[in-house]
Amino acid sequence: MKVFAKLLLFLSFIISISAQPNFDEELVAVKSYLSFDKVHAGSELKFALKGKVSDTWHINSNKPNDDFLIPTTVELQHNDFKLENVVYPKVKEYQFGFSDKPVAVYEGEITIAGIIKIPEDAQINSYIIPIVFTYQACNDVTCMPPNSIVDTLEITIVDNQTQINEINSEIFSNIDLSYTQAETVEENDSAIEGILESNGIILGLIFVFLGGLALNLTPCVYPLIPITVGYFGGQSEGRTSKLFLLGLLYVLGMALTYSVVGVITALSGAVFGALLQNPIVILVIAGIFIALSLSMFGVYEFKMPDSWVQKAGGAKSGAFGAFFMGLTMGIVAAPCIGPFVIGLVTYVAAKGDPYFGFMIFFVMALGLGAPYLVLALFSGKIKSLPRAGMWMEAVKHIFGFILLGMAIYFLNPILPDVLSTYLLPAFMIIASVYIMFFDKSAAGVKGFKIFKSVLSILIFAAAVYFIWPSEKISPDWQEYSDDAYQSALDNNQKIMIDFYADWCIPCKELDALTFSDERVIEKSKEFVSFKVDMTKTMSERTEQIRNKFKILGMPTVLLIDSKGNEIERLTGFVNADEFLKLMNAVK
Repeated sequence: MKVFAKLLLFLSFIISISAQPNFDEELVAVKSYLSFDKVHAGSELKFALKGKVSDTWHINSNKPNDDFLIPTTVELQHNDFKLENVVYPKVKEYQFGFSDKPVAVYEGEITIAGIIKIPEDAQINSYIIPIVFTYQACNDVTCMPPNSIVDTLEITIVDNQTQINEINSEIFSNIDLSYTQAETVEENDSAIEGILESNGIILGLIFVFLGGLALNLTPCVYPLIPITVGYFGGQSEGRTSKLFLLGLLYVLGMALTYSVVGVITALSGAVFGALLQNPIVILVIAGIFIALSLSMFGVYEFKMPDSWVQKAGGAKSGAFGAFFMGLTMGIVAAPCIGPFVIGLVTYVAAKGDPYFGFMIFFVMALGLGAPYLVLALFSGKIKSLPRAGMWMEAVKHIFGFILLGMAIYFLNPILPDVLSTYLLPAFMIIASVYIMFFDKSAAGVKGFKIFKSVLSILIFAAAVYFIWPSEKISPDWQEYSDDAYQSALDNNQKIMIDFYADWCIPCKELDALTFSDERVIEKSKEFVSFKVDMTKTMSERTEQIRNKFKILGMPTVLLIDSKGNEIERLTGFVNADEFLKLMNAVK
């Protein structure tokens, strides 16, 4: 039966390609390069063939996992010159209808490289040698007939006294031909793709939900905790059913925004969380926080219109506010990237299906938001504590200050440096002084008065700590430039590149806890260290850098060895000990 099934697959494949129109050669374009302008007899030189596969298309890999698929190959049409150590690109594996198992393919920009052996008895002369690139192009539903593209290499053999010069160093500095590289699947997304493809949609969604739940361990979501406590602590009336409804609306709003942001990001290739560098988005988020804080101070009550409440058949005060707050929190949570989210982004982008992408990110966001449903219930229950009264007004004022502080925090990236450094600490000092000396709510409740005093002292101390000047030690960062980067490659130096943004909390943790470690600083002296500010990712310059290094989100730290190979791509916070291990692995 298995052989029969294979035969049916093969016949359906042949029928599909025979029904296609004439092959369009522009689907794949290639150009070949050599590493030296001249060469001596009996020596060797490197070659590289760079190709570009058109969008929405891919070509079978050198080992496409099925016998009837045409592999991608590179051959020299010459009897004396031989190819050795041919290195093919990393593959991606996809499940297609014409094959009963995942197919290994190449897509986008690819590089195939190898070594050409020059015979000992080769005559001094110039040789024009055809190099044949054979491949089969497919999209998600069908395949074109096999095709070959012929390019030429001009190899000039000179006597041993003639000097030879290295050429195309920008290409060969990133290629390691010291070993024969077996085809490997790209690590970031292959594991996630494999799980989602092989376990069915239900198990796949459960996996995505658990992955979203795990994102709560990342530093980016920490700001959601005081926001959630602040909002629900002042909006609810203590009834469990109502608290659950408000919390559910909050989580659904968060999931909706996160899903839309994730799908747009995946399908457009933009930086994940880049909305937070848009001044308009930042101002809107800050405005929402300010508006919500005013309700904590009793300026107004944030609720649905009375006519809507009556049509809804009951008291739904705060429902609209909870959902609207959740929509905002989706944007706040968006920069929380990591290998898991990057894998999902790449997977959704490869699928090209916005409905599927929306579902995947919606389920992931439900996992991310699940703990905040519990937190909303807990926060709202504050009102049901014994002896509720004027002290609850003081609690609402504290929550109002928390929301105002978050508004300032999100405004920081678009403020001048002086303001961004001192505005939030100054606000913390003012808030602590007001809470301790001027807020007379619940002045007669001794226990709560002690709580306010302790809280005010802690806030005041934290503000002084932020303002107090301190010596900040870090690696010897250089501002990134293409020339400086290329110079480091040409000089066979190890390279470290840190891509960061002002709105990225893990980036700040890396600076404060990892890059400030003396051992990391000492080890960084072996590297040329570049720091790239991606806060304004929509600028032409940062977009060029992002596309060059294929950056999906911040933080991203690249560690590149002395041969120009990317050894490690870090996409989240790690402590100094873990980062030091990664640095030690770079040769």
